Amino acid sequence: MRIERLNQVLELLCGLLSGIALFALMMLAFFDVLGRKFASHAITGSLELTELLMVVVIFGALPLVSRRGELAGFDSLDPHLPAWLRRAQAVVVHLLCAAILLGLSVLMWQTGTQFLQTRETTAQLQILKAPFLYGMAVLCGLTGLVHLALLSAPSPERAAGEGLAL
Repeated sequence: MRIERLNQVLELLCGLLSGIALFALMMLAFFDVLGRKFASHAITGSLELTELLMVVVIFGALPLVSRRGELAGFDSLDPHLPAWLRRAQAVVVHLLCAAILLGLSVLMWQTGTQFLQTRETTAQLQILKAPFLYGMAVLCGLTGLVHLALLSAPSPERAAGEGLAL
């Protein structure tokens, strides 16, 4: 029951974060195009805002994509592998993903701290970069924890045609 509740909270928070950022991206693009077309004037800093919002969308969705197993993968050989080998492969993949994401989380947090100390900002709008790096660090860490949690979960069998097959 507790795991189910954590999944609901993860879905809600990460889904809202990514959804709001995606909606903001859509509105920014809409009004930027309107401004360019009818007023011959773009929204100042729209490229920077787009980049920052893309960071929020991508990193906000990363824990959800990992939890749902919706990452792109090469699974053409899976039907020919025994179940125990597919399970071992899943364990290795989750361990590698967790280690890489948790390590990346630490590096991003350190970079965020450096950027905060030097007051690093975007070029045009002067938006501090550190909060975005801290957010990326937290979401990468959360995704790493999701992969560790998936170690104990049974490997879901994909239906024919489901997912990516190369």
